Parts: sequence; structure tokens; C-alpha cells
Amino acid sequence: MSVELPAGVQAMAARGPEWRNWVDRLPTLVRDLLSQWDLRPDGVAMHGNCSLVLPVRTPEGVSAVLKVGFPDEESEHEHLALRRWAGDGAVSLLSADPHRRALLLERLGAADLGSIPDDEACQVVADLYRRIHVPPLPQLRSLSSYISRWNAGLTALPRSASIPHRLVEQAIALGRDLSLDRAADRVLHTDLHYANVLAGQRQPWAVIDPKPVNGDPHYEIAPMLWNRWDEIAADVRDGVRRRFWTLVDAAGFDEDRARDWVIVRMVHNAMWAVQEQADPAWLTKCIAVAKAVQD
Repeated sequence: MSVELPAGVQAMAARGPEWRNWVDRLPTLVRDLLSQWDLRPDGVAMHGNCSLVLPVRTPEGVSAVLKVGFPDEESEHEHLALRRWAGDGAVSLLSADPHRRALLLERLGAADLGSIPDDEACQVVADLYRRIHVPPLPQLRSLSSYISRWNAGLTALPRSASIPHRLVEQAIALGRDLSLDRAADRVLHTDLHYANVLAGQRQPWAVIDPKPVNGDPHYEIAPMLWNRWDEIAADVRDGVRRRFWTLVDAAGFDEDRARDWVIVRMVHNAMWAVQEQADPAWLTKCIAVAKAVQD
């Protein structure tokens, strides 16, 4: 049984040898997984930034999706978070083959939170925070370990880097201080934004595609600020602050801690934009969000 890879998946091969090897192996891997779980394709294959998603039917005729991801560090423990959430606020995990980064998942609808006004979407996400921010899982990496690594990168930046130096110094200090407090750690999604929440039948909305770590729930806010950017580009300060306050109030977060984590996260994003010579517009966006929450 063959599955045609979407053009977007084929294009991933250009990212480097590891990606090319994964794309080359993907048809055989998908065929083996279909056989392993006795699945039959039930639609056209789709893709995310680093995964293939194929609609399927189980032997019992249940509609589901087969997700096969690139074996990167971020997705290594996706199955653990989904199993821990047990479908409460999240897509249900039906089966997993972690060694092959394969997940058999509940099939959700096509609509995501981009289909409703952003302030309403922020309310939905704040409610989802309460459901998925469960006590830490011992297998997950800690956010603090990542912050230490990323702060080292900030420290190594030359003063001439295209990021205001005061923001760099601020992010280093805040990241260090925030990481010292592990008492409030919970399981985090870390990539929770409008497109990663889909409509469902079992529950109105469910999160997908976690990149889980154990850490401070306040870290989650930033992606909701930088996505759907065109809608706030005419008044960035007002748009960012409106979303920020909606999330903080609805989630019951501490304002100062949430603001500090947004600054840290956006400056880390800016650092990667500089290091990878990314689109200058993305660098500008990162700096704009970091400034907007504190001006």
C-alpha cells in the first residue's frame, strides 16, 4: 500500500542530510505502520512543519489520523504528554510507537482558533491551560535546563548584534532568576497558539502538537502574542497588550511573571533570528513584542 507524500514533505529534504534521510524512509515507514496497526488510508496526506499526517480508519472503522514526525528533540516526548492528558483538553492518543515517532490520534475537525476573534481565542486557550498544566512528568526535560543553554547563547552575542543590548541583558537576568524557582513547574505544551487548537466533536477545542517540557505555566503565553500578526500590525502595542491581558486575567496568571517570561522568550527568539540570519521581519516582530509588554 503506497501513500503519496505531499509536496511540502518532499521539500523538507532540502533542510539537510538528516531530513533527506527521513523523507526517503517515510514511504516505507508509513506502509509498515499501516500494517502494524491494521489501518487503511481515508484521505489525502497532509503535513505540518516537521511531520506527515494521514487520515486513516481503524479496523473498527473509527476515523483517526496517523502522525509520523521527524525525530527531533522537541517531539521526543509528545506521546507522554498526550497520554498524561488523556484527551482532557487535548487530542486523544489511541496508540504510539515512540521509537518511530508515530502516533495514532483521534481525528479532529479542520477548524482551528484562527476561525474566531483573537480575544475569544485567548479565552479558550486560557481555559485549556488549566486542563493541560498538570503536575510534572519525570521523563520530560526541564524548561530551566533549556533556559540555561539559551542564556549562554545570549551571553555570547556581540554587542553589535541587531538586538537592543538592554533587552539582551534583561532577558539574561530574568531567565536566570525565573529558572531558579521550580516549585510551580507543570507540564507545558510550549507551542500553544491558534493553529495548534482544533475543533472537535468530543469537546469543543483540543490542543495538538505539544513540544512538552516541565516548567512555569507563565512561559506559555508568548506564541499567542506573535501569531495572527497581521491582525495587530497596525497597532502592535495595543494588540499585544490586549491579548496579554486577556490571557493573564482569564488564566489567573501573575502579571509580572507572565511579562518577564514573554521578554525572555522573545529575546531568545530574536537571538535565533540573528544566528540563523532569518527574515528581518521576524527579528523585528520579536523585539516589538518584548517591548510592547513592558512599555
